[in-house]
Amino acid sequence: MNTIQKLVVNAEAVTVLFGLVGCTMIGAGVGAVGGAVLTGGSPVGVVGGAVVGGVIGHGM
Repeated sequence: MNTIQKLVVNAEAVTVLFGLVGCTMIGAGVGAVGGAVLTGGSPVGVVGGAVVGGVIGHGM
């Protein structure tokens, strides 16, 4: 592989990685808000919602 091909492959890998992390983080954020709303702001509800949302976002 030449230098340009290596650069393109690395750029694609970084783009995919950021895409996966972005979905996970958005899911965790939405889950945390949902958990807070459903449990009246309970810390356990917030953390539980964030975990569930992060797992779902990662699966997307």
